[in-house]
Amino acid sequence: MGEQLDDDRGLTFEQIHRKYETKIFNLILRIVGDFDDAQDLTVDTFFNAYRAWDRFRGDSRTYTWLYQIAVNNCKNRFKQRDRRREREPVSLDDAIETDSGELSREVADWSASPERLLLDQEFAERLNRAVEALRPEYRVVFILVELEGLSYEDTARVTELTVPAVKTRLHRARNMIRQRLEPYYRG
Repeated sequence: MGEQLDDDRGLTFEQIHRKYETKIFNLILRIVGDFDDAQDLTVDTFFNAYRAWDRFRGDSRTYTWLYQIAVNNCKNRFKQRDRRREREPVSLDDAIETDSGELSREVADWSASPERLLLDQEFAERLNRAVEALRPEYRVVFILVELEGLSYEDTARVTELTVPAVKTRLHRARNMIRQRLEPYYRG
């Protein structure tokens, strides 16, 4: 996502919803790892955004503002899980049960990260597991920068961190992932 002017300000909220719903859902699914939670949190995100739409001053781009709402909703969900001690990671390798059968749980649009060796399926699976294993505060920053392509500045706004804190968390996340993938490279 390049630096561009926010051309969304002339759109109605319904148009904003249609434009960004899939992108926000995919972001949330990557963060929480649960399809049903991602659906609920996507609805919550757009409900919260709708309630605040008349107060949105355009200090940031619309997608950055929506990402911030989505990430905050995810953080709140993690806090709820921590309080209930029900924190069980969901593997992206597990199928999703629906009324119409099973769907595979795929991570969409990894093409935004050119350093990935996605042609190698085994590597992609190990990478998915390594990202899932990150603590939420590192996973969110990693996903926003590496998978969603947000700048450090936009990631800082979304996560309410400073740019140096974003860089530090991203560096730590990369190191943790590198450590988990090291046996793959040696093996």
